[in-house]
Amino acid sequence: MTLAATSTAVAAAADATPPALPPAPTAGHTALAAPAGGDLVQTVDWVAIAPPTIAAVVALAILVADLFLPRARKPLLAWTATAGLAAALLALLPLRAGDRATFCLVADPGACSYTADHFTLAIQFLVLGGALLTALLSVTDTKKNLPAGEFWFLLLASAAGAALLPASRDLATLVVALEVASLPAFALVGLKRGDRMSGEAALKFFLSSVTATAVTLLGVSFVYASTGTLHLTEIAQQLDDVPAQLGTLAKAGVALTLVGFAFKTAAAPFHFWVPDTYVGAPLPVAAYLSVVGKAVGFTGLILVTVVAFPSYADVWGPALAVLAALTMTVGNVAALRQVSTRAWSAVRLLAWSSVGQAGYLLVPIAAAAYSRDDQIGATVAYALMYAVVNLGAFAVAALVARTHPANRIADYRGLYATRPVTALAMGFFLLCLAGLPPGIIGLFAKVVVFSAAVDAGLGWLAVVMAVNVVVALYYYLRWTAILFRAPEAAPEAAEAVAVPVRHRAPAPLTTAIALTGVGGVLLSGYPQLVLRFATTTLF
Repeated sequence: MTLAATSTAVAAAADATPPALPPAPTAGHTALAAPAGGDLVQTVDWVAIAPPTIAAVVALAILVADLFLPRARKPLLAWTATAGLAAALLALLPLRAGDRATFCLVADPGACSYTADHFTLAIQFLVLGGALLTALLSVTDTKKNLPAGEFWFLLLASAAGAALLPASRDLATLVVALEVASLPAFALVGLKRGDRMSGEAALKFFLSSVTATAVTLLGVSFVYASTGTLHLTEIAQQLDDVPAQLGTLAKAGVALTLVGFAFKTAAAPFHFWVPDTYVGAPLPVAAYLSVVGKAVGFTGLILVTVVAFPSYADVWGPALAVLAALTMTVGNVAALRQVSTRAWSAVRLLAWSSVGQAGYLLVPIAAAAYSRDDQIGATVAYALMYAVVNLGAFAVAALVARTHPANRIADYRGLYATRPVTALAMGFFLLCLAGLPPGIIGLFAKVVVFSAAVDAGLGWLAVVMAVNVVVALYYYLRWTAILFRAPEAAPEAAEAVAVPVRHRAPAPLTTAIALTGVGGVLLSGYPQLVLRFATTTLF
């Protein structure tokens, strides 16, 4: 081509009308551009995705550092992980307005794969705070019983997936986040090498979770085939007008997706893996699963029901109401059976208690099918309360396990005589779980959940919940009473009585008990900090 021809072509291109660009993004949302070549270029809102990103980056840094650090320097990994989780929590502060989103569709800027709204921030605060407290519980164990590098990498990787899940607004991201949160948890449960119970617990947890994942993926594929989209808001629109020939496929997809998440939430009859998994896992991992693992399952369930499947509320509403009644009843009855055994385990009792609490958490989600106003906020409020006091109970259990590895309820007898502050904290946590004063936050949270059922017209479910709350009082109060009884002077305990049983508690463990105790007291004195979620629509 001659120079003149080239100049003419350049001039013609310069005079041509430039291609139209999409409108400028709104504040806090991702900026998208569609070049003339047809490729999509997305600018990522790094502030919005900072919390899970920080956790993931620190996890990778720990994995690499573990290869080079000598054994004597391994404790640095624990403090690096703790600092990383604290940084991820601080990254929530710039997002407190709840108006950011990224990875949005060009054709529909309202359909985004990642949304940092108030619901997302509340759940991310819960899971990252729970992971931080788990890290404090684990510092001592990683020095003695657990491989430090593997443990901290798996914990932060799971926390990153758990923080990503509440922000996920398409089914693909939702499933990926769910598996990123779950897969490291399998390894965490079986991390006590050479322990048969740990290996058995990991296997049961793995098999149940793989089954749940398979069912969820099958349901997601059916939903995608019926609607032609993966974004939750677009699925909600498409399900309102599904062709008749695809109606059965859509209903099957909705049902299978709900069953898959029911496994993750440990709802009965999909709860069978919980007791053995909690008992066999390292105690900090059991605490993590009881709070963060449960939050992951309930968050996914909320997103797929309230956001993606509102048009099928007449299907999932009654189903979740029945699951809630069955779950709380099975959990509390099984906990009563634990009390009647000769050597009842504290961790196993907390495991069955968590199943019962899962039933309470299901109530507002079921109620949302009948009256969406503010019902999901009740679940979030209850989950935040449960996270604080349940982690506190596990922290005390970890302290008792240092001198009584069997961790039976009988080992807590006379705790007030040796550790009065710890005994008072444990009694407070148990009363919060029972919903009795001075655990005001537990009482108010149960009232909010009860009100959600009544307001939705689910009077029968409210009655079932009231009965279960009364049943649960027995084992919570019995455990509380044991804390303040005089130590037994039986012959087999003579040696334990002769030797002082009080040992200096590790600082991280003491910090965890103090943080949860102070948090419970503050929430009991000012419950509006949590209960405001029950009066504000999160979606």
